[in-house]
Amino acid sequence: MYPNKFLISTSNNCQFLILDAMKLYPINAGNFKLDGGAMFGVVPKSLWQKTNPSDANNMIDIAARCLLIEDGNRLILIDTGMGNKQSDKFFGYYFLWGNDTIDNSLKAHGFHRDDITDVFMTHLHFDHCGGSIQWNKDQTGYEPAFKNASFWSNQNHWKWATEPNNREKASFLKENIQPMEASGQLKFTALPHHDLLKNSELGFDIFFANGHTDKQMLPMINYKGKTICFMADLLPTAGHIPIPFVMGYDTRPLLSLTEKEKFLNLAADHEYYLYLEHDAHNEIITVQHTEKGVRLKDTFRCDQIFN
Repeated sequence: MYPNKFLISTSNNCQFLILDAMKLYPINAGNFKLDGGAMFGVVPKSLWQKTNPSDANNMIDIAARCLLIEDGNRLILIDTGMGNKQSDKFFGYYFLWGNDTIDNSLKAHGFHRDDITDVFMTHLHFDHCGGSIQWNKDQTGYEPAFKNASFWSNQNHWKWATEPNNREKASFLKENIQPMEASGQLKFTALPHHDLLKNSELGFDIFFANGHTDKQMLPMINYKGKTICFMADLLPTAGHIPIPFVMGYDTRPLLSLTEKEKFLNLAADHEYYLYLEHDAHNEIITVQHTEKGVRLKDTFRCDQIFN
């Protein structure tokens, strides 16, 4: 499969296949709501509501903004949202809103889920990997939702998710995880010596963070001279930029503080573009150093950076 290609001819009539440069596409897997207090931990509502206003039930808008990388003959999808196989009762806890789906978003860019060659999961919490698995045709069991794709995790996180602690057990759903292994499509990335894996098997660097969950993986993509960082749950929204603004969902919040401070300082130093998976209203941001620490610099729509 070469979705972007053209031929050039030389004076001696030799032809060469030239592949276009990498292309990136935002893939919106759906929107939902989460409790603002849980999303900001010990930070008072009087502070976090300035950037993330809540409704009457204290719920704030959350996105599942995945990312598709078209690179030569590979189509790599980063995260897959919640999916649609859970019960109405389950989804009732998350107040789904909007009409975005993976299929509609892929179609808008000229793709189908069967075109996907790789599904890279930042981690295995249900709102990041649930769309990787679907009901089978007879509704009697589960099967991969991307039948031609490899599913990428890492060995340490896989063990963490399949032998869950009591804190995270409700986020690691067996029906999202076990069918990946049973399908034979599961693969593991290498692990770094410290926190950065250079030149991974997927063609991008990966920053590993352990505060939210063990061995969460953040892709760092070299794109047209820019570094695009898929922030997953290290930085859920632009409102989480101040270092103490850490989610109540994080298993090791003090470690999250250290990891976030390190990464945001690097982002400010090197002008990284931070792709926000969960911010329903800000797609890509940059940050800068200020007297108060790292703070928001600019916001961008995806089409401003990707086109």
